[in-house]
Amino acid sequence: MTTDGIEAVYLETHNWGKTAKFFQTLGFKLEFETDHSSGMLKNGPGPYLFIAEVPEDQPTGMQLVLKVADAASFEADAGIEVVTPFEETHHGSKEMTVRDPDGRTWILQQPAGN
Repeated sequence: MTTDGIEAVYLETHNWGKTAKFFQTLGFKLEFETDHSSGMLKNGPGPYLFIAEVPEDQPTGMQLVLKVADAASFEADAGIEVVTPFEETHHGSKEMTVRDPDGRTWILQQPAGN
């Protein structure tokens, strides 16, 4: 099975409020905010943006999330290194991490409710 394109951009920040405001000034709308300094923003029909605050002593990162329709039937080809198999997240989705030939990790996600 293949992926269904880019689902989201996962962005880590040291200041949730300032980063959310930055993207809102660029036209993103806040879909929801969690009670632990994170939330989802959307701008049109493309991928959503999920921003999560991390401690100041932790480096920030950015990750593309690829959509998978059905985690149960997804089988990684022999050439794909699975870092972590599909696991249930606290928000109801299922996520797997794979590594590309250059060492970058990618998140494959079955959205919540699928």
